[in-house]
Amino acid sequence: MNIDAFKPKFFATSTKGENAELLVDLNSEYRDRRKDAVKRVIANMTVGKDVSSLFPQVVKNMQTEDLEMKKLVYLYLMNYAKSNPDLVILAVNTFVKDTDHVNPLIRALAIRTMGCIRVDKILDHLCEPLRKCLQDDNPYVRKTAALCVAKLWDLDQERALENGFVTILQDLISDSTPMVVANAVTALAEMQESSANKDVFVVNVAIMNKMLAALNECTEWGQIAILTSLADYKPLDSKEAENICERVIPRLQHANGSVVLSAIRILMIFLRYIKSEEFTKSLIKKMSPPLVSLLASAPEVQYVSLRNINLILQKRPDILQNDVRVFFCKYNDPPYVKREKLEIMIKLCNDKNIDQILSELKEYASEVDVDFVRKSVRAIGRCAIIIDEASERCVNVLLDLINTKVNYVVQEAIIVIKDIFRKYPKRYEAIIPTLCQNLDSLDEPEARGSLIWIIGEYAERIENADELIENFLETFLEENSQVQLQLLTATVKLFLKKPSQSQEIVHRVLQTATQEIDNPDTRDRAYVYWRLLSTDPQAAKAVVLSEKPPISVESSSNKISPALMDELITNISTLASVYHKPPTAFMGNRAYGADAVRKAAVADARDEEQIMGEDSPVAPGGAGVSVEAPKSSMTDLLDLDFGSSEPAYSSPPMSGGGQMSSNGAPNYNADLFDMSSDMSSSGGVFGGMAGMNGMGFTQSQPQQGVMSPTNNQFGDLGGLGGMNFGQSAGGQQQQQQTQAPKQQSAAVNDLLDLF
Repeated sequence: MNIDAFKPKFFATSTKGENAELLVDLNSEYRDRRKDAVKRVIANMTVGKDVSSLFPQVVKNMQTEDLEMKKLVYLYLMNYAKSNPDLVILAVNTFVKDTDHVNPLIRALAIRTMGCIRVDKILDHLCEPLRKCLQDDNPYVRKTAALCVAKLWDLDQERALENGFVTILQDLISDSTPMVVANAVTALAEMQESSANKDVFVVNVAIMNKMLAALNECTEWGQIAILTSLADYKPLDSKEAENICERVIPRLQHANGSVVLSAIRILMIFLRYIKSEEFTKSLIKKMSPPLVSLLASAPEVQYVSLRNINLILQKRPDILQNDVRVFFCKYNDPPYVKREKLEIMIKLCNDKNIDQILSELKEYASEVDVDFVRKSVRAIGRCAIIIDEASERCVNVLLDLINTKVNYVVQEAIIVIKDIFRKYPKRYEAIIPTLCQNLDSLDEPEARGSLIWIIGEYAERIENADELIENFLETFLEENSQVQLQLLTATVKLFLKKPSQSQEIVHRVLQTATQEIDNPDTRDRAYVYWRLLSTDPQAAKAVVLSEKPPISVESSSNKISPALMDELITNISTLASVYHKPPTAFMGNRAYGADAVRKAAVADARDEEQIMGEDSPVAPGGAGVSVEAPKSSMTDLLDLDFGSSEPAYSSPPMSGGGQMSSNGAPNYNADLFDMSSDMSSSGGVFGGMAGMNGMGFTQSQPQQGVMSPTNNQFGDLGGLGGMNFGQSAGGQQQQQQTQAPKQQSAAVNDLLDLF
């Protein structure tokens, strides 16, 4: 008797596994069982199970007249061909045989599958079947073979050129079937991007006419491909550009939003080459209704449309001027759609619709969404900056919002009014008392900094400006660095405008900022102000109280540079138009420098000059303005222009150190901030600042000079404007005698040398 037969077999299984069952069914003599087995194999492959071990058995089922079974087997082959490259050769004979099948669907299926199997061994057997399919009588087979050429090109460009597939593909553009033309254009455009010489697909007049002839009867995908390729065509003259636009205009009525945007892209590009103003106006008028229709789509499509409309409006502001109501926000719009609609409303505002827009924005300020409310309030301020005639109405709306006493609305309104003051200085000073009444309700750094800036800028017109500044100074050490910097500047402005009322305040602020603040920006600015005040009061007034350039419209609306705008217009209906960045900025690891933008702009300008027949401002050696040599990207970034033609206070360079003028007074046109000069024996607050050259001073050095009981706490501030800061006249005279020779030898350099 066998005892082992009674032992439990814990690890024994009663089944051989699912793959074993599938193996049996795939080898079954019944066609239905084999078909069901293939379906189960595809199902397991779809959910991620490994069924590659069944490869030989699945390949055996290729030889069947059942089209559904053949599709399933081909799908399996495309998925597992890379893991079984040697076994794929077993299916080559069946592929070649299927390309000669009577059924065009099977011929197309076979050539498409061979193109999708990215294995080098199968390329040797692909060329002849592909050539036959490219010349097939059935257009469905030809259009499928056209895309297969692009796949072969991706794997082996030399093989595609040697076998003449590129030439055959170019001939297919003349095909009588629009579907074949669209696929040929798609394949050639894909191959053009990866070609080294960029000569695979160059659109000329003949190709352009053939593509336009096939445009009306293509599918929506084919229309997009043709319109995208047309964007690279440069018209010979203005008349040809008008003809192309007329043939593209019917695409504006298409139901697919991508086709509409692709058509608008063509129109926007070719508008550059059209001379007729009448035709341009009629074309712009026809572009408005399709753009409005796009806003009736799903929110995601709306967002893409709005981003493209934002670009179009910056290029052509006269589009959609009468359709501003379409961009009013709905209660159920997603936040990202509302933000884009706000931007477009600001771009569309003018003298005629400003009242309507202000009423709408005021309603938005009572919404629940805090972020949307803030953006709405800022939009009111931007409208005031853009339209001079409507600024007073905008200010009245902002005052109404401040009177609501809603905290975040009040703070945002004060931030906006600060920008309005910068745009229109000394025009709306009457509202300052209303702003100051809300001082205690401000808790955000930007709002507090804005109100402090207003108080400092208009300190001479605010009776209790010193009290208001004192109120902020109570929490000076706890404030945000942005608020601390504004407090420093406002205090110095107050001192220069009302010296008799703010002597103690400015001393306390500068002393606290230089001794107790760890932020280097705040501390350095305090040192600069203190040194400036102690050296030359007139220079301090010239620097601190200089007339500031008003805010420009460009800085408030974040306009895109013209060169980048032209680049983005050529990429309407792509991701570049959504990101508002050129494709090279987010595709691959390539950087998009300013020199590349400039080169592209120069090339476009030359093309326009050749077509328009006008004197080009960029033609080298011509009568127009010559083109500067491209600068590097870094130079472009540092070449900043803030709209000011001259600095408010300039210091001409001096060859020597500080010198005396002809009347014996110090020459303050010399450098004001020579931190390397020896001030240690002057008895002022800068007595310990001799080691500040290169900012390498220690904290104990300024404290030693400032806190000494024998030193004057204010230093040279005692002589500011003849004011007596508490020291005797004799002490002042003695101090001036002591510092006179040092003023002759003190070397003072430029503002930027401090850093």
